[in-house]
Amino acid sequence: MDSHNQSKNSNSIEDIFDSSLNLEQTHLKEGYDEGYAHGLATGKEEAKDVGLKHGFETGEELGFYKGCVDVWNSAIRIAPTRFSARVRKGIKQMEELIEKYPVNDPENESVQEIMGALRLKFRIIRAALGVKLEYDGYPKPIEIEF
Repeated sequence: MDSHNQSKNSNSIEDIFDSSLNLEQTHLKEGYDEGYAHGLATGKEEAKDVGLKHGFETGEELGFYKGCVDVWNSAIRIAPTRFSARVRKGIKQMEELIEKYPVNDPENESVQEIMGALRLKFRIIRAALGVKLEYDGYPKPIEIEF
C-alpha cells in the first residue's frame, strides 16, 4: 500500500508540473476558441449588413431602369412616331431583361450578366434619345483636362 501511495503522490506532482507547463498552450487554445466564436458571430453580422446594402442597391438600380422603361412606354403610347423602331426594340429588350432578373435568387450566375446588359441597353437608349439621364448610383467619371 505504501508504494501505491507513493505512486499516487508522484502522479499528482507530475500532474501539477504538466498543467503548469501546458498553461500557455491551454490559454492559447482558449483564446483561439473565444476569438473564433466571436469572429464567427461578428462575421455573420457584417455579412448580413453587406448583403442588405448590396440587395438594396441592386433593387434601387433595377427600380430606376423599370421606371425609365415605364415612362418611355407611356411616351410611346402617346406619340409612337417620336421613337424609332430601334429605340422601341431596345426598350422592349430592357423590359425583358428586368423581368428576367432573378430577384429571388441572388446567387444565380446570370445576375452580373443581366445587370451588365441592362446598363448597356440603358446607355444605348439614352444616347439614341439624346437624353442626359443618369442613374445616381453609378460612380461619376473623373473629368480629365489637358
